[in-house]
Amino acid sequence: MKPMRELLRRYFGYDSFRPLQAEIIASVMDGRDTLVLMPTGGGKSLCYQIPALALPGLTLVISPLIALMKDQVDALKANGVAAECLNSGMSDSERTRVRRMAQDGELKLLYVAPERIVQTGFRRFLESIELSLIAVDEAHCISQWGHEFRPDYRNLKTLRRLAPHVPVIALTATATERVREDIADQLEMRDHAPFTGGVNRPNLRYEVLQNRDKYDELLRRLKNRPGQSAIVYRGSQRGCEELVEELARDGIDARPYHAGLDSDLRRRTQERFVRDQVPIIVATVAFGMGIDKPDVRMVAHYDMPDSVERYYQESGRAGRDGLAADCVLFYGAQDRERSIYFIERMENENERRSARAKLDAMLAYCQVGDCRRAALLRYFGEEPGWDNCDSCDVCEADMFDATEIAQKILSAVIRTGERFGSTYVAQVLIGSRVKAVRQRGHDSLSVFGIVNDYSQTALREIMATLAGRGLLAWAESEFPILRVTPRGRQFLSNREEISLPVLDSMKRGSRGRRSRRADDEAEYDEALFQILRHLRTQLASERGVPPYVIFGDAPLREMARYYPQSEQSFLKIRGVGQAKFREFGSQFIEAIREYAEANGIEDQPAETSPSRQAVVIRGDDSRNRSLGPSLRATLELARKGVPLEEIRQRRNLARSTIETHIEQLIESGELRDYSQYLPDVDEFERIQEAFERIGHYNLRPVHESLGEDISHWKLRIVRAHIRIQRNRPSQDT
Repeated sequence: MKPMRELLRRYFGYDSFRPLQAEIIASVMDGRDTLVLMPTGGGKSLCYQIPALALPGLTLVISPLIALMKDQVDALKANGVAAECLNSGMSDSERTRVRRMAQDGELKLLYVAPERIVQTGFRRFLESIELSLIAVDEAHCISQWGHEFRPDYRNLKTLRRLAPHVPVIALTATATERVREDIADQLEMRDHAPFTGGVNRPNLRYEVLQNRDKYDELLRRLKNRPGQSAIVYRGSQRGCEELVEELARDGIDARPYHAGLDSDLRRRTQERFVRDQVPIIVATVAFGMGIDKPDVRMVAHYDMPDSVERYYQESGRAGRDGLAADCVLFYGAQDRERSIYFIERMENENERRSARAKLDAMLAYCQVGDCRRAALLRYFGEEPGWDNCDSCDVCEADMFDATEIAQKILSAVIRTGERFGSTYVAQVLIGSRVKAVRQRGHDSLSVFGIVNDYSQTALREIMATLAGRGLLAWAESEFPILRVTPRGRQFLSNREEISLPVLDSMKRGSRGRRSRRADDEAEYDEALFQILRHLRTQLASERGVPPYVIFGDAPLREMARYYPQSEQSFLKIRGVGQAKFREFGSQFIEAIREYAEANGIEDQPAETSPSRQAVVIRGDDSRNRSLGPSLRATLELARKGVPLEEIRQRRNLARSTIETHIEQLIESGELRDYSQYLPDVDEFERIQEAFERIGHYNLRPVHESLGEDISHWKLRIVRAHIRIQRNRPSQDT
């Protein structure tokens, strides 16, 4: 794979492949048909772009939308790759130019829509070129069982028959086993190699909130993200327009996007969003696959989607750059009622049954009392390898002894005849003398008014969690009726105990708690990041391309952490390839130098790698400015030798936050005595040998090589130790 890694470094600015990429590329280079399931942001495109650069002829890429093609081609060109697209929006002369380039061997990748495959002229054109590989992007569109079925994708069978000896790679982020089988069948894959990279997106935080006060909650979150991109999904066109109007009255710049708008207006809105000119889009499902914006920091579903597949696909548009992002879903009983209303009016019985099954799965996700991330993985046929993901509202929540309240709820459901929903049961429990309760005589039940320490809303949320734990279930009915399951009756008769999470939606005062994120979530110089972000926007505007085509947020944050001020150090920023350095490097280095000089920050030695170095800052005042108040508070405790768990308790922060603090304090040289945080000698030597053997400092491949018994925290602390030891001479001077 050495030649492939050289292509990766030269064109895309990365030293190593992500998990499965090397194996997939090897399969393609061996001429095998290959089916890839890899999460959004996991690097699917490189699995055919690298072979395209290595193979002698042209790689044909089937892509579903013109906007998506154009963005991908712009990004490839910025990296120095010869790529073009053919689409209906081009003039005849433009299409002729692209076809001639392909026939003359001047292109490596050509993007087209599936509709073009059946055109006689295009098929004759394919016969005139050397075709080395066919890549089918968003391959779930080919399956009638997929959530975004596109009939035109069925035409790809004719392409296979036209070029029977050309290997095919099909790629998707969302596909159940049934959909994967259908993809292979429709593309007539022969002895294909399947690769499943999993659907887990570790940089995304998942959260489900009850519908009460949802506008205020959404507004608060948007205001807490000034200048950051967000997508808010609504279930109707009217809902989009109304929410945009409400947000505008509260000073939030948002634009609607739905099928009822003029196509030119939709195109302009999408383009402005991708180019950071509009921060927030309020959209229906029409805002779909064409969104290739990597730095969306939040996706909120204001209305519950009708399937887990759709939710995963839409929420997956957050954090495609690998940095932290939030996926927020608002849910209430009316969502179920609205969905059932439409399902019951479907004429086709099979469609009605399928829609109901998908709705039930979506409701189960909303009501689950266990890890949200694990629920998503299990839906797609994966078994999570953790007890606590530390990155969803359930796993982050504190636990409480729910034995007594669970007993009261289950008893109330039984005594009211298992004929009512959660709102009515809660009214009985808190002793509400509403007309419906009095008319049925339920105000004389022994369970009437036995709860005085939970609100009606909190009780409904606990009931939803008990349903997720299997003690309650929703009965098949037009309205959501609760019944006690056999498991719930066993819980009562055996007098079992149960602990449940105190969800954020149950305690309004505990917002903002953060969780473990991707390894790239280290602190960085926010002021410099904004300067570089402004420069990126200027350069993108001059060239008429989206800002991320210049550089994504991840390399900008790394620049704002390590201050690279020479060609050699700048080229070692992840995501900086030769072509991008030639075109943009000097402007960014100049901006970094100006900022560094103004703030007393020294240039790093050119021969060192910024990704492996701590920043060296001149003078006590500058050093103090580099540490925020939170880091300084952790530093004071760590210097006193306080154990990690005690620091977490004293500071009331997530363990992952304290771990990140310790790692940064070691690498910055502020914390010199950290021996108590290192693993024992045997584990330390195993981890150190793994880092040296694998040859880079990404945690995932190292963790996979060592197994689950070695925690990520131990890897991070050893990595910090290795880095600081390599940089010790410059820090001691």
